Amino acid sequence: MPASKPRIAVVGSLHMDLTVKAEAIPHVGETVLGREFKMAPGGKGANQAVAAAKLGANVTMIGRVGTDSFGDDLIKNLVQHGINADYIMRDPETYTGLALIMVDRKGENIIAVAPGADFKLKREDVDRADSAVKAADVLLTQLEIPLPIVQYAVDKAFKYGVKVILNPAPACKLPLDLMKKVHILTPNEREAEVLSDVHIRDLNSAKTAIEKLLKKGVGKVALTMGKKGALLGTKDRRTLVRSPKVSPVDTTGAGDAFCGALAVAISDGKKLKEAVTYANYAGALKTTKMGAQEALPTREELEKFIKKNAFI
Repeated sequence: MPASKPRIAVVGSLHMDLTVKAEAIPHVGETVLGREFKMAPGGKGANQAVAAAKLGANVTMIGRVGTDSFGDDLIKNLVQHGINADYIMRDPETYTGLALIMVDRKGENIIAVAPGADFKLKREDVDRADSAVKAADVLLTQLEIPLPIVQYAVDKAFKYGVKVILNPAPACKLPLDLMKKVHILTPNEREAEVLSDVHIRDLNSAKTAIEKLLKKGVGKVALTMGKKGALLGTKDRRTLVRSPKVSPVDTTGAGDAFCGALAVAISDGKKLKEAVTYANYAGALKTTKMGAQEALPTREELEKFIKKNAFI
């Protein structure tokens, strides 16, 4: 742990996750019996905030929830993880965001999100957190909040010289002006396809997608490819950064573990490939446990896992 903890500001979503685990994900019109049910805090923004906090960062969360009990629970959860929740606004006119998740026996999932208060996030909410954004090493954000608010937060961070990591999920087209201010873009294969208009079939097509994204002005790309690892793209190089082999039980939140760990590693001053490797380990370790935030690794757990499964 460095003498000064990484400082990360997260602008994003907070949801309550309602998860059912079943043998198989149902087809349209089909009903299946679930084996397990769990209600737990989630949302990509909050997940990534907790991921970074559990790895030792000082984290500030910027977002919105309703005035319902779910909102109470989500704020309480963040505070329990040591996250600054002073800039989470309560919206009396809508509900707290919800995510309905189904997980099959192989650990694969489908997710439907009802954004609620997340889509009511305003520029004024970001402005209230101006000092936290300015003081951050990294601004971490996603696309489960209105795109204009993402762009506003990125503009603010860029103005202050704060590195921006953008997780472009769920997938949508992004303005070129936004992409040019992103230090590291972290799409999965589907998201990279939407952003680049390249159908990704293999490693070569993934490299083509990254090349197109770099031409749009993004600083660096870490394209996550599940068990294969992450394809890292910079101006001069494309590198497949491997991930350790694990037996996944639930892939929910693996991308969030990756992004949170990447933000911590970049804030710690790690070189890019080392940071992506660290993030790969975090994502892989998360998949060995059921759930989202509760399954995110602590710094101690991750360091032990890296030592046990080192291949570099």
